[in-house]
Amino acid sequence: MCFYSRRMHFVCLDCRAAWKKTPTAQGPGHCPQCRGELIDAGADLAVPKRRDDAGWRALGAVLRAGLTFHGGCCGTGPGYRPRTPREVQERLVLAERTGMPVKEALAVVDPPQITDRFGADARTPGRGARKAPALRANGVPNASPVTARAD
Repeated sequence: MCFYSRRMHFVCLDCRAAWKKTPTAQGPGHCPQCRGELIDAGADLAVPKRRDDAGWRALGAVLRAGLTFHGGCCGTGPGYRPRTPREVQERLVLAERTGMPVKEALAVVDPPQITDRFGADARTPGRGARKAPALRANGVPNASPVTARAD
């Protein structure tokens, strides 16, 4: 049996506040604090804390692009939504590079990695990277040339 909440999150991005209420026929209404227009974000929204600047910037970008957190029935949720400005930026670059609409690009789970002009393989390992020692057939490491004795 499916249960899906009829109460939706209504968000004011200016006040960084969200309320859960049932949608009305007149629309989402106005913010009780600043009298601005509320955005119907859906029932499945995870509201960031008021002091989480990065979370609210990411949520604002997602809601302004037209993505909402309206789920479905029987476990079909709203899908992936970016939670940090870095994730939003990666998807905006993907949209610009491929010509994909911004709304679709923001819903991509793992965008292709963006590499620098030399490519991902051009990076060298860090200072602490070491090669694994060569092993003999019985699993014992080979002797180093310094400590090896001439027979």
